[in-house]
Amino acid sequence: MTTPGFSWHHLNQWHLGVLPLFLMAVALALYTRGVAQVPGWSRARSASFVAGLAVTFLATQTVLGVYDMVYFSAHMIQHLALIMVAAPLFALAAPLDLWYHASGQRTRAFFDGRIMMVLTHPLFGFAVYFVVIPVTHLSGVANLMMQHEWVHHAEQIGFLVTGYLFFRAAFGLERGRTIHPGLRLVYVMAAVPVDTFTGLALLMSTNLPFPAYAAMAPAHSSKEWLLSNVHLGGAIMWIGGDALMLLACIPITAAWVMWETARTKVLDAELDKLGL
Repeated sequence: MTTPGFSWHHLNQWHLGVLPLFLMAVALALYTRGVAQVPGWSRARSASFVAGLAVTFLATQTVLGVYDMVYFSAHMIQHLALIMVAAPLFALAAPLDLWYHASGQRTRAFFDGRIMMVLTHPLFGFAVYFVVIPVTHLSGVANLMMQHEWVHHAEQIGFLVTGYLFFRAAFGLERGRTIHPGLRLVYVMAAVPVDTFTGLALLMSTNLPFPAYAAMAPAHSSKEWLLSNVHLGGAIMWIGGDALMLLACIPITAAWVMWETARTKVLDAELDKLGL
């Protein structure tokens, strides 16, 4: 059996694309312009946006971008980096709030309209996450992605949007419909089975689920190796995805504790006024 090799010498390879770099530059320019138009905008939010762009760059333009269509395991690492690292950072950056405050009355009216109310609703974000993760990994979409580069790029953007909509509701920093701080933990934990199911389905595959992968993998790869790399990708999705979800619960829990503390102080002050 032939096992394609991968060494640390591959880490210095780059996958620089004109269009992705242009889109990231435009996003940074627009966010920077918005910050300049909104006095007192949080520096922490700005830093989160820059960090999100940095993670997106690392996930798509470095060695991960070089081998994301060669090693399914690298493909899964890239997906987790986009949807569970970069996307939460963008959610912490509150770009829609910045856009709202930096825009005119017509744009604000659109943001206050029914369409945006639906798109930013927590249930919509959860539903999109619940559908996108298994569909993009366990259906013919995955095989189509391996056959067409543009589908792969659309999928990457889709992961960023999906993760942003989900974690936007989980963090509850932006305006619009929000969830009780305590229920945000339930919201996140309810999505964990999605990653677990998807990862286990790949891990327990007895046949290659993506026929197109045989043509994308390193030359002379055996069927056993191809399946083993799919299993590795499934393990990454299962263990890595669940771990990142639990990690996201840390700031959510901290925010809940701070909210309860502040609420307790307000109640105590009201009781003191009543002499109770």
